[in-house]
Amino acid sequence: MRLIHNMTTIAEYPAPEYSVPNRAIKMAVIGGSGVGKTALVVRFLTRRFIGDYERNAGNLYSREVQVDGEQVTIQVQDTPGVEMTDNGISLPDHVTCSIQWADAVVLVYSVTDRRSFDLIDQLHQQVVRAGGANMPPVILLANKADLLHLRQVDSQQGPLLAGTLGCSFYEVSASEDYSQVHMAFHRLCCQLAKQPPPPTSNNSTASAATEKRRSPLIPRPKSPNMQDLKRRFKQALSAKVRTVTSV
Repeated sequence: MRLIHNMTTIAEYPAPEYSVPNRAIKMAVIGGSGVGKTALVVRFLTRRFIGDYERNAGNLYSREVQVDGEQVTIQVQDTPGVEMTDNGISLPDHVTCSIQWADAVVLVYSVTDRRSFDLIDQLHQQVVRAGGANMPPVILLANKADLLHLRQVDSQQGPLLAGTLGCSFYEVSASEDYSQVHMAFHRLCCQLAKQPPPPTSNNSTASAATEKRRSPLIPRPKSPNMQDLKRRFKQALSAKVRTVTSV
């Protein structure tokens, strides 16, 4: 993906390097290929819409925001598109791990692709299976609502399916309306923020702070060749001193 690999560059509330880490809200976005998962994630986190992306390799995005007055870190796991096979859906291990990692799951289909809609029920079953007793909350997003002339899924079918699955439903357009996309994700964030965080001890807090410093989402700005550059500088300085002394 060319747009942004490290979403910490657009963090609204950057935290000091050695501070206690914020509470993290983790979401996984799952759906068929070409339904606009990456566009939705980027639209939510940056307000921008980019219509052309490289093939989704499963990027993790992070942004610090305030939810109901509390500063939290939102982590969104974008996942590769799920494909339908003769034996059902083909769910990569990466997607299963994302479901088990997430605090909530966003299922996405495109109103212009009937097959992506037909995948949702089976994807939800996979979420139930992977989540087990700790199944995460789920919302259903119907994307590309602006493409009326290409619609293959009736506007009433999404709410009916969501009612059957017992989850909230939103029909949105990543390209046309940021407010719709923001509302869907923001409500989910508020729901998760109201859940009590797991208890942590002082040791685990310190460990988490250390882990935050080491996290690839917040890389330290240093050159990978810094040691080599220092060595070369010392060598050049020593040579210069020797030359001055000999003169």
